[in-house]
Amino acid sequence: MFPLERQKKIIEILMLKKVQKLPELAEELNISIDTLRRDINLLDKQGKIKKIYGGIKLVESEFAESPMDARMVGHLEEKKMIAQKCSEYINDGDCIYLDSGSTTYQIAKYIKNKKNLTVITNSIPVVNELMNSAVELIIIGGKVRLNEQSVIAYDYLFNFSELNILKAFICASGITLEKGISDYNLEEAQTRKKIIDLSKEVYVAADHTKFGKDVTIGIASLDKIGYIITDRNIDRSFLQKFKTKRTSLIIAE
Repeated sequence: MFPLERQKKIIEILMLKKVQKLPELAEELNISIDTLRRDINLLDKQGKIKKIYGGIKLVESEFAESPMDARMVGHLEEKKMIAQKCSEYINDGDCIYLDSGSTTYQIAKYIKNKKNLTVITNSIPVVNELMNSAVELIIIGGKVRLNEQSVIAYDYLFNFSELNILKAFICASGITLEKGISDYNLEEAQTRKKIIDLSKEVYVAADHTKFGKDVTIGIASLDKIGYIITDRNIDRSFLQKFKTKRTSLIIAE
Protein backbone atom coordinates (compact mmCIF):
# COMPACT_ATOMS: atom_id res chain seq x y z
CA MET A 1 0.00 0.00 0.00
CA PHE A 2 1.39 3.40 -0.99
CA PRO A 3 1.79 6.13 1.69
CA LEU A 4 -1.14 8.21 0.35
CA GLU A 5 -3.39 5.13 0.36
CA ARG A 6 -2.35 4.33 3.94
CA GLN A 7 -2.99 7.87 5.09
CA LYS A 8 -6.41 7.91 3.47
CA LYS A 9 -7.18 4.58 5.15
CA ILE A 10 -6.12 5.99 8.52
CA ILE A 11 -8.60 8.87 8.10
CA GLU A 12 -11.39 6.46 7.08
CA ILE A 13 -10.76 4.27 10.15
CA LEU A 14 -10.80 7.31 12.44
CA MET A 15 -14.06 8.51 10.93
CA LEU A 16 -15.66 5.23 11.97
CA LYS A 17 -13.88 4.61 15.29
CA LYS A 18 -13.05 8.21 16.33
CA VAL A 19 -9.96 7.29 18.40
CA GLN A 20 -7.32 4.65 17.71
CA LYS A 21 -4.38 3.28 19.66
CA LEU A 22 -1.22 2.89 17.61
CA PRO A 23 -0.70 -0.90 18.04
CA GLU A 24 -4.31 -1.61 17.01
CA LEU A 25 -4.05 0.70 14.00
CA ALA A 26 -0.71 -0.80 12.90
CA GLU A 27 -2.22 -4.29 13.11
CA GLU A 28 -5.31 -3.29 11.11
CA LEU A 29 -3.16 -1.71 8.38
CA ASN A 30 -0.61 -4.56 8.54
CA ILE A 31 2.32 -2.15 8.83
CA SER A 32 5.09 -1.53 11.36
CA ILE A 33 4.80 1.02 14.17
CA ASP A 34 7.68 3.00 12.60
CA THR A 35 5.85 3.23 9.25
CA LEU A 36 2.65 4.22 11.05
CA ARG A 37 4.46 6.94 13.01
CA ARG A 38 5.77 8.48 9.77
CA ASP A 39 2.22 8.63 8.37
CA ILE A 40 0.89 10.04 11.63
CA ASN A 41 3.58 12.75 11.78
CA LEU A 42 2.67 13.84 8.24
CA LEU A 43 -1.09 13.88 8.93
CA ASP A 44 -0.43 15.75 12.17
CA LYS A 45 1.60 18.42 10.33
CA GLN A 46 -1.25 18.75 7.81
CA GLY A 47 -3.65 19.37 10.70
CA LYS A 48 -5.83 16.38 9.83
CA ILE A 49 -5.29 14.37 13.01
CA LYS A 50 -4.32 15.09 16.59
CA LYS A 51 -1.95 13.04 18.72
CA ILE A 52 -3.31 12.04 22.10
CA TYR A 53 -1.85 9.91 24.88
CA GLY A 54 -1.28 6.46 23.42
CA GLY A 55 -3.06 7.13 20.14
CA ILE A 56 -4.59 9.56 17.64
CA LYS A 57 -7.95 11.14 16.79
CA LEU A 58 -9.41 13.26 14.00
CA VAL A 59 -9.30 17.02 14.02
CA GLU A 60 -13.08 17.46 13.90
CA SER A 61 -13.09 20.90 12.27
CA GLU A 62 -11.22 19.48 9.29
CA PHE A 63 -13.66 16.68 8.61
CA ALA A 64 -16.98 17.68 10.13
CA GLU A 65 -19.67 18.75 7.70
CA SER A 66 -21.95 21.62 8.60
CA PRO A 67 -25.14 20.57 10.44
CA MET A 68 -28.13 19.90 8.18
CA ASP A 69 -30.16 22.71 9.77
CA ALA A 70 -27.44 25.23 8.87
CA ARG A 71 -27.10 23.89 5.31
CA MET A 72 -30.86 24.10 4.78
CA VAL A 73 -30.68 27.92 4.93
CA GLY A 74 -27.18 28.51 3.52
CA HIS A 75 -27.08 29.63 -0.14
CA LEU A 76 -30.80 28.95 -0.23
CA GLU A 77 -31.61 30.93 -3.39
CA GLU A 78 -28.88 29.14 -5.33
CA LYS A 79 -30.13 25.77 -4.13
CA LYS A 80 -33.68 26.60 -5.16
CA MET A 81 -32.48 27.51 -8.67
CA ILE A 82 -30.49 24.29 -8.91
CA ALA A 83 -33.47 22.27 -7.70
CA GLN A 84 -35.81 23.87 -10.20
CA LYS A 85 -33.36 23.12 -13.02
CA CYS A 86 -33.05 19.51 -11.82
CA SER A 87 -36.82 19.15 -11.86
CA GLU A 88 -36.81 19.95 -15.60
CA TYR A 89 -34.96 16.64 -16.16
CA ILE A 90 -37.58 14.64 -14.24
CA ASN A 91 -40.50 13.40 -16.34
CA ASP A 92 -43.83 11.77 -15.64
CA GLY A 93 -43.37 8.04 -15.06
CA ASP A 94 -39.71 8.26 -14.01
CA CYS A 95 -38.19 6.27 -11.18
CA ILE A 96 -35.61 8.54 -9.52
CA TYR A 97 -33.33 8.59 -6.49
CA LEU A 98 -33.14 11.72 -4.31
CA ASP A 99 -30.06 11.79 -2.12
CA SER A 100 -29.92 13.19 1.40
CA GLY A 101 -28.80 16.80 1.35
CA SER A 102 -30.02 20.37 1.47
CA THR A 103 -30.02 20.81 -2.32
CA THR A 104 -31.74 17.54 -3.20
CA TYR A 105 -34.33 18.29 -0.52
CA GLN A 106 -35.31 21.38 -2.51
CA ILE A 107 -35.90 19.21 -5.61
CA ALA A 108 -38.75 17.46 -3.76
CA LYS A 109 -40.69 20.74 -3.67
CA TYR A 110 -40.75 20.97 -7.48
CA ILE A 111 -41.86 17.44 -8.39
CA LYS A 112 -45.07 16.95 -6.39
CA ASN A 113 -47.29 17.29 -9.44
CA LYS A 114 -45.41 14.82 -11.64
CA LYS A 115 -47.57 11.87 -12.71
CA ASN A 116 -46.70 8.24 -11.92
CA LEU A 117 -43.41 9.34 -10.36
CA THR A 118 -41.51 6.98 -8.05
CA VAL A 119 -38.96 8.49 -5.66
CA ILE A 120 -36.42 6.32 -3.85
CA THR A 121 -34.60 8.17 -1.09
CA ASN A 122 -32.61 7.93 2.12
CA SER A 123 -33.60 11.46 3.17
CA ILE A 124 -36.11 11.90 5.98
CA PRO A 125 -36.82 15.57 4.98
CA VAL A 126 -37.55 14.40 1.41
CA VAL A 127 -39.97 11.77 2.75
CA ASN A 128 -41.72 14.38 4.91
CA GLU A 129 -41.97 16.79 1.96
CA LEU A 130 -43.51 14.20 -0.39
CA MET A 131 -45.58 12.30 2.16
CA ASN A 132 -48.92 13.85 1.20
CA SER A 133 -48.28 14.06 -2.55
CA ALA A 134 -49.17 11.59 -5.32
CA VAL A 135 -45.51 10.51 -5.57
CA GLU A 136 -44.82 6.85 -4.78
CA LEU A 137 -42.16 6.79 -2.07
CA ILE A 138 -39.57 4.12 -1.30
CA ILE A 139 -37.17 4.71 1.60
CA ILE A 140 -34.05 2.57 1.82
CA GLY A 141 -33.46 0.58 5.00
CA GLY A 142 -30.66 1.03 7.50
CA LYS A 143 -29.42 3.12 10.39
CA VAL A 144 -30.75 6.64 10.93
CA ARG A 145 -28.00 9.27 10.93
CA LEU A 146 -29.58 11.88 13.18
CA ASN A 147 -27.45 14.94 12.43
CA GLU A 148 -27.92 14.44 8.68
CA GLN A 149 -31.55 13.27 8.94
CA SER A 150 -30.68 10.45 6.57
CA VAL A 151 -30.65 6.65 6.48
CA ILE A 152 -27.33 4.87 6.02
CA ALA A 153 -28.12 1.72 4.06
CA TYR A 154 -26.98 -1.78 4.87
CA ASP A 155 -27.02 -4.57 2.28
CA TYR A 156 -28.57 -7.07 4.69
CA LEU A 157 -31.54 -4.73 5.26
CA PHE A 158 -32.09 -3.49 1.74
CA ASN A 159 -31.78 -5.31 -1.57
CA PHE A 160 -30.15 -2.74 -3.83
CA SER A 161 -29.99 -5.10 -6.79
CA GLU A 162 -33.79 -4.98 -7.13
CA LEU A 163 -33.84 -1.22 -7.77
CA ASN A 164 -34.40 0.05 -11.30
CA ILE A 165 -33.36 3.70 -11.04
CA LEU A 166 -33.56 5.79 -14.19
CA LYS A 167 -32.09 9.01 -12.76
CA ALA A 168 -30.18 9.61 -9.54
CA PHE A 169 -29.77 13.07 -8.05
CA ILE A 170 -26.72 13.01 -5.81
CA CYS A 171 -25.24 15.57 -3.41
CA ALA A 172 -21.52 16.19 -2.90
CA SER A 173 -19.41 18.26 -0.52
CA GLY A 174 -16.48 18.49 -2.93
CA ILE A 175 -16.01 18.50 -6.71
CA THR A 176 -12.70 18.53 -8.57
CA LEU A 177 -11.82 17.64 -12.14
CA GLU A 178 -9.03 15.34 -10.98
CA LYS A 179 -10.80 13.39 -8.21
CA GLY A 180 -14.49 13.79 -9.07
CA ILE A 181 -17.02 14.09 -6.24
CA SER A 182 -16.36 13.55 -2.54
CA ASP A 183 -18.06 13.76 0.83
CA TYR A 184 -17.29 13.73 4.56
CA ASN A 185 -19.03 10.60 5.81
CA LEU A 186 -17.79 7.13 4.85
CA GLU A 187 -21.11 5.31 5.28
CA GLU A 188 -23.03 8.00 3.38
CA ALA A 189 -20.45 7.81 0.59
CA GLN A 190 -20.84 4.02 0.35
CA THR A 191 -24.58 4.39 -0.21
CA ARG A 192 -23.98 6.98 -2.93
CA LYS A 193 -21.47 4.73 -4.68
CA LYS A 194 -24.04 1.92 -4.86
CA ILE A 195 -26.75 4.22 -6.19
CA ILE A 196 -24.42 5.65 -8.84
CA ASP A 197 -23.51 2.14 -10.03
CA LEU A 198 -27.21 1.18 -10.27
CA SER A 199 -28.54 4.29 -12.00
CA LYS A 200 -28.83 4.79 -15.74
CA GLU A 201 -28.27 8.56 -15.48
CA VAL A 202 -26.44 10.38 -12.68
CA TYR A 203 -26.95 14.04 -11.84
CA VAL A 204 -24.97 15.85 -9.14
CA ALA A 205 -26.79 18.82 -7.60
CA ALA A 206 -24.24 21.13 -5.96
CA ASP A 207 -23.89 24.86 -5.43
CA HIS A 208 -20.78 26.79 -6.51
CA THR A 209 -19.05 26.53 -3.10
CA LYS A 210 -18.41 22.80 -3.63
CA PHE A 211 -16.13 23.26 -6.64
CA GLY A 212 -12.37 22.99 -6.18
CA LYS A 213 -12.75 21.00 -2.95
CA ASP A 214 -11.62 17.41 -2.44
CA VAL A 215 -12.90 16.38 0.99
CA THR A 216 -12.40 13.24 3.04
CA ILE A 217 -14.04 10.36 1.15
CA GLY A 218 -14.01 9.91 -2.62
CA ILE A 219 -17.37 8.89 -4.10
CA ALA A 220 -16.93 8.74 -7.87
CA SER A 221 -14.75 10.04 -10.66
CA LEU A 222 -16.32 12.36 -13.22
CA ASP A 223 -16.54 9.61 -15.83
CA LYS A 224 -19.38 8.10 -13.75
CA ILE A 225 -21.28 11.40 -13.59
CA GLY A 226 -23.44 12.44 -16.53
CA TYR A 227 -24.42 15.93 -15.38
CA ILE A 228 -23.49 18.44 -12.69
CA ILE A 229 -26.10 21.13 -12.09
CA THR A 230 -24.89 24.22 -10.24
CA ASP A 231 -25.67 27.92 -9.86
CA ARG A 232 -24.50 30.95 -11.83
CA ASN A 233 -21.99 32.03 -9.15
CA ILE A 234 -19.57 29.28 -10.11
CA ASP A 235 -16.04 30.37 -11.00
CA ARG A 236 -16.26 30.76 -14.78
CA SER A 237 -12.90 29.07 -15.29
CA PHE A 238 -14.66 25.76 -14.58
CA LEU A 239 -16.85 26.20 -17.67
CA GLN A 240 -13.85 25.90 -19.97
CA LYS A 241 -12.24 23.10 -17.95
CA PHE A 242 -15.37 20.94 -18.08
CA LYS A 243 -15.38 21.06 -21.87
CA THR A 244 -12.60 18.46 -21.78
CA LYS A 245 -14.77 16.08 -19.70
CA ARG A 246 -17.71 13.85 -20.67
CA THR A 247 -19.63 15.28 -17.71
CA SER A 248 -21.98 18.09 -18.74
CA LEU A 249 -21.86 21.17 -16.51
CA ILE A 250 -25.27 22.82 -16.42
CA ILE A 251 -25.80 26.32 -14.99
CA ALA A 252 -29.15 27.07 -13.36
CA GLU A 253 -29.95 30.65 -14.29
